[in-house]
Amino acid sequence: MAIRDKVLKGEDFAKLAKSKDGGSEDPSAQTNGGDLGYFTAFQMVYPFENAAYNLKVGEVSMPVKTRFGYHILKVTDKRPARGTMKAAHLMIAANKQTDEADVIEKARVKANELYTKLVAGEKFEELVKAYSDDPSSASNGGVLPLFGTGATTRMIPEFEEAAFSLSKDGEFSKPIQSDFGFHIIRRIELTPLKSFDDLKKDIEGRVNRDERAGLTQNSYIEKLKKEYKLADQSAESIKWFEKNTDSSIYKGTFDVAKVPAAAKPLFTLDGKTYTQTDFVKYMNENPRLTRGNALNEVAKKVYPEWVNNTVVELEKTKLPVKYPEYKALMNEYHDGILLYEIMSDKVWNKAMKDTVGLKEFYEANKAKYTWEKRYDVVAYESVSPDVAKKVFKLAKKKISSDSISKVINDNTELNLRVRTGKFEVSKTPYLTNQPLKKGVNKPYAFDGKNYVIVLNEVIEAKNKELAEAKGLITSDYQTYLEKEWLKELEQKHKIKVNEEVLYSLGK
Repeated sequence: MAIRDKVLKGEDFAKLAKSKDGGSEDPSAQTNGGDLGYFTAFQMVYPFENAAYNLKVGEVSMPVKTRFGYHILKVTDKRPARGTMKAAHLMIAANKQTDEADVIEKARVKANELYTKLVAGEKFEELVKAYSDDPSSASNGGVLPLFGTGATTRMIPEFEEAAFSLSKDGEFSKPIQSDFGFHIIRRIELTPLKSFDDLKKDIEGRVNRDERAGLTQNSYIEKLKKEYKLADQSAESIKWFEKNTDSSIYKGTFDVAKVPAAAKPLFTLDGKTYTQTDFVKYMNENPRLTRGNALNEVAKKVYPEWVNNTVVELEKTKLPVKYPEYKALMNEYHDGILLYEIMSDKVWNKAMKDTVGLKEFYEANKAKYTWEKRYDVVAYESVSPDVAKKVFKLAKKKISSDSISKVINDNTELNLRVRTGKFEVSKTPYLTNQPLKKGVNKPYAFDGKNYVIVLNEVIEAKNKELAEAKGLITSDYQTYLEKEWLKELEQKHKIKVNEEVLYSLGK
């Protein structure tokens, strides 16, 4: 308040911020005099932001408390949001505060020489790679994180001003000086501020993660306290905790027996009384809430939270009564979980575990699971006819497929693809309608590729063994079990359709 009075009496804000005796405890104030530049919503802690947005230009705030301390704010300017900027920079380092004048001048000359090269047509990225003193961006063409309205990154004011003054993508600025050196800024892309509808989801998410969400919750809890007629009687009896608790409360091992037999009431909510004993139990169950506080402060700190949590838990029990849609949704979840568990027990898990039943189902339906005519082959596939000819010659010499692959794909894996196994002829296009014989067959072209087929065996159509089609058979068995279960339900619970009512819905 004393400092605020000095500002109101006309003393210079920046000088007061920089003062060694009673000045700002923000280290950056020694260089910027407390000037934070422009900021927008969600870039400051909420109490700070809220105070700033409620001041007019030139006004000075009362001290504002945040988790960092107390702040005195003075709004020096306001402007519309500009959008988000993606930019790159070429930086020549020169510290305004510590470097000698000749060092700064040499940096200025170097920056101007580089600007001349850019004007002459030399590539920005190449000059950045060769000369930029910013190690974090030099390797990627000087590209910086997004900055501007809504972006998490904030730039120093002079840099931001220069970047946003560029009129089109690709344009670059003359060298501008900051505390860190000289920057040539290149605009990559400017994204104007999006509409509220486009930003709504993002804003909602940020609000929910921000301190202001707590204000909404607290307001809601206060409303519930009135609705459920909270009567707080703790003013006197809560003092008992300050005198009678001990360090065991920090570990959650406080002896409840120490609470007087006739435990005094602390508050009444919705007609129910909550006593000292209830409070001790709560603290024992939540020792983390008591840590970091002196014993005489524990009850004062934990008590309001206990009351609020009790109010919220009471409201949860009332939701099904107050909101029929919520009750219906909860019933739907409840019934859905029950149905899932029953289906698991009657159908899905049973099909997986009932090996006897699965085998009986397979035997009864064996005709459904058959192999068509198959070829046991080694199939060599290549784009080049010349490669196919080389493969044919090597295969005729009975060289293994692995060895052939190594020879042909010596320099690249793109020359040859090898497939081995048993393939159903009708479902393998490059085998269908080909006059293949046992042994090594001559190269032939199919669908833009060239094939050499080594036919080991022709396997005529036959039934699949259970192990060969277990996945498909299990799936069919599950379908069978579900149908049988539904039949059982239909026999137990007769369904009667009121057709008159049903067909009236279409009228």
